[in-house]
Amino acid sequence: MRDFEGVLIPVTTPFRGDDVAVDGLRANLERWNQTALAGYVVLGSTGEFPMLSEAERDRVLVAAREAIPPAKAFIAGTGTNSTLHTIRQTKRAAELGADAAILITPHYFSKGFSPPAAQIRHYLAAADASPIPIMIYNFPLNTGINLEAGTVAKIAQHPNVCGIKDSSGNIPQLAQIIDQTPKTFHVLVGAASALLPGLAIGASGGILALAVIAAREFCEVYARARAGRWEEARELASRMMPVDREVPGRHGIGGLKAALDLQGFFGGPCRSPLVTPDGDAIEDIKEVLATGGLL
Repeated sequence: MRDFEGVLIPVTTPFRGDDVAVDGLRANLERWNQTALAGYVVLGSTGEFPMLSEAERDRVLVAAREAIPPAKAFIAGTGTNSTLHTIRQTKRAAELGADAAILITPHYFSKGFSPPAAQIRHYLAAADASPIPIMIYNFPLNTGINLEAGTVAKIAQHPNVCGIKDSSGNIPQLAQIIDQTPKTFHVLVGAASALLPGLAIGASGGILALAVIAAREFCEVYARARAGRWEEARELASRMMPVDREVPGRHGIGGLKAALDLQGFFGGPCRSPLVTPDGDAIEDIKEVLATGGLL
């Protein structure tokens, strides 16, 4: 099974009008490939996956496979509110060349999926049926459901479950997950601010939305931390925190896309009802990027 260590990014999905701009996705990936990123999550939250049809998701995955070199991990977002549909989406991603799948917790029927037994049943069924390794995706801010450490530990015993992206921001819980899961289980943080604390207690790395616009910087933070140069790592990470607050923190995915446009990538608009910044907001984002050394 592939190692999932280092910094990965959840790539944005470019749109041109009402269409998916797969040429823009390929061009972005070709630029990101020039960095030390360990890989990519395609069709994650930052990729606006709930906004895409199945046909559009297929096009995005095909374009991503064409542009992502074998040395970098290609993880596809395939989680849905149905175990059956999740399995189908995961098998389709495998057919299109994904190395692994990341599964957001089902959450529409939040009461029904809140018991740990239901969570364990879902993930183990997906792991049993999947031809590629699966990764748990815990994002309670969006789902309203938190996967407790003990639950994750039980799911992690399955040989086809390779890790977790934990976007809870709960460092004590992260420590418990690291302690209770096998050494081969990759625990990845889901927020830039959690990368250094996570690495200090044994995390494998992070899947970081902010690294979409600061890939080199966060790869360097990771490298410095791994080399034991913690003070240098903290200094660089601290320089990125105002960008984190003011770009994705204030403007969400639209802020990241606007920043990508300013950096010469293909950012483009979000798909409605998500908001795309304009006017004064663009100028604010430009100023923050410049101050952070990202322009």
